[in-house]
Amino acid sequence: MADILVARPGALALPEAGAGFRSLAIKGAVWTIASVAILVVLLSPAIWNGFPLIFPDTGGYLDRPILGTLGMGRSALYGAYLYLGIPSSFWLNIVLQAALMTWLIVLTLRTHGLGGRPWLALGIVALLTVTTSMPWFTAQLMPDILFPAAVLALHMLIFRDRMLSGVERWALAAIIVFAMPSHMAAAGMCVGIVLAVLAMVLLSRLRFVALPPARLTFAAGAVAAGLALCPVSNYAITGNFAMTPGGSSFLVGRLVEDGIVIRYLNDKCPDPAMRLCAFTSNFPTDADGWLWDGNSPFRKLKDFEGSAEEKAIPLATLKAYPFMHLTAAARAALAQMVTFATEVSFANNEPTIAMFKDHFPALFPRFMQARQQTETFDPAPWNAVHVPVAAFAMLALGAALLLRRQLGLPPAFAGLAVTVALALCANAVICGVFSHPVDRYQSRLVWLAVFAAAMMAAWLIVNRRRGDATAGQRTTTN
Repeated sequence: MADILVARPGALALPEAGAGFRSLAIKGAVWTIASVAILVVLLSPAIWNGFPLIFPDTGGYLDRPILGTLGMGRSALYGAYLYLGIPSSFWLNIVLQAALMTWLIVLTLRTHGLGGRPWLALGIVALLTVTTSMPWFTAQLMPDILFPAAVLALHMLIFRDRMLSGVERWALAAIIVFAMPSHMAAAGMCVGIVLAVLAMVLLSRLRFVALPPARLTFAAGAVAAGLALCPVSNYAITGNFAMTPGGSSFLVGRLVEDGIVIRYLNDKCPDPAMRLCAFTSNFPTDADGWLWDGNSPFRKLKDFEGSAEEKAIPLATLKAYPFMHLTAAARAALAQMVTFATEVSFANNEPTIAMFKDHFPALFPRFMQARQQTETFDPAPWNAVHVPVAAFAMLALGAALLLRRQLGLPPAFAGLAVTVALALCANAVICGVFSHPVDRYQSRLVWLAVFAAAMMAAWLIVNRRRGDATAGQRTTTN
C-alpha cells in the first residue's frame, strides 16, 4: 500500500512543484532587490540633493496648469504631470521617471537576448550612473528624460515588435504619445526617426542600404497620436487649441547669435515698419541674451513673440542671405552633435525659486533646504568621465554597424545602433538649428550610445561563455 502511495503521480510531482515555487520565489526576490537598487541608483542625485533637481524652466512648466496659459516652449501636459506630484513634494514624479527608465532598460535587454539577468541590468545602470548624464535627468523635474524614453520605445516597436506582448506594445506607444507633447523637440525627433527609418526601408528594398527587419505601422501610429495630442492637451489644460508656442522665437534667437539678424537690420534700417531698428546700437549677440535678458529687444517689445515681424525675419533673411543661412545652420547642427557635457543649473534658478515661493509656500522651506539651493554644487567634474565615454560610445556604435557580422552581433543590435544614431542626429539638427547648441540638449540623449555599446559588449561576453560551455560539454562527451 505504501508503495502504491509513493508511486502516485501526485506524490512524485509535489517535490518538483515545491522546488519550482521556491525557484520562482528566489527569482522574484532577486528581481525585487535588483529593481529597488536600480531605482535608488537612478534617484541618487535627488537623494543626495534632498529634493528633486530643478532647472530654471521647471517653474515655467508648473505655471501652465496653475495659470491656465500657454508658455514659450513650456508644455502644459508636462506641467500637469508635475502638478500631480505636489502632495509628495514632487518625489512621485521622479520615482515614476526612474521606474519608467528601469522598465525600459530591462525590456530592452530582454528583447535583445539579455533578459532574465537582474544583476546585469543593475550593473549596466550602475555603469550609466557613473559614466553618463542619465541619473541627473531622471532625477530632474524636466521632460528631458522622456527623450531617451521615446527613443527606446520607438526602437522596440520598430525593430523588436515580434518580441513584445500586446500590453508591452501599447505601453511603449503610450510613452511615445506622452513624450511628444511634453516637448516639441521630442515631437520633432520622433517624427524624424520614423521618416528616416521609412526612407531606409525603401532604400533597403533597392539594396542601397542594409537594415534589419522593421515594422513601422504601429510606431508611426503612436507618433501620429502624439502629434495629435499636442494641441489637444493644450486645449484640455489651458483652453487653447494650439501647439506649444515659441518655435519662431527660439529660431530668431539662433539667428541673432549667428549675426544674421543684425546684418539684416543694418541693411534695412531705418525702416518705420521694423521696430527692431530702434535697438541696433546695442543689439544682443547670443540667443540666451535675446530670449531671457530683461533689457533685450525681445523682452522690451512685449508683444514681439509670435508677431508678424518675428515670423517674417527667418524667411526674409533666408531670401537675403541663403548661403549664410545654410552654413550657419550646418555649423549649429554639427556643434550640437558634439556638445553634450552634463550640466545642472545651480546659479540661475531664480524663476523656479520665485514660482515655488508664490505658489507653494508650505513646501518652500523644504525646497530651499536642498543642496541645490544652499550649496554650489555642479556635476561638471564628472564630465572628465562623461564626455570621453560618450564620444567613445558613439564611435563604437559606428564601428559596430560596420563590423557587425565580423563581431557576430545579431541584426537587432544594428537596429538599436541605427535608432540611437538617428535620434542623436535628429536632436542635433532640431535643437542646433531651431534653437542653438546647448550641452543639455544633446546630453539628455547621448547616454543611449553608452547603453547600446554596453549591451553589445554584454551580449558578446554572454554568448562567448555559452560557446565555451558548449565546447566544454562536447569535449567531455567525446
